[in-house]
Amino acid sequence: MNKYTGSDFDQFLEEEGLLDEVTVRAHKRLLAIQLREAMERSQISKKELAEKLQTSRSQLDRLLDPDNTAVTLESLERLARAVGRQLRIELA
Repeated sequence: MNKYTGSDFDQFLEEEGLLDEVTVRAHKRLLAIQLREAMERSQISKKELAEKLQTSRSQLDRLLDPDNTAVTLESLERLARAVGRQLRIELA
């Protein structure tokens, strides 16, 4: 008998001890998508953005990498301002 029958996906992830990790990765992936869209709207290249942030392209690639969750709020705030956006964080 399947012990997960009738449960929701979040419950399954929680029972497997994966919910926090999956949630963090999903948030970072969404943020990376939003940042790329903001770059496109602002018509700013990675090279220009790296120069604006006074950092290297490789460091910028790490910030934009949807799988890299090891970023600081300060870095995200600077990145958001550089593309003309505001970083908003809330508890739901």
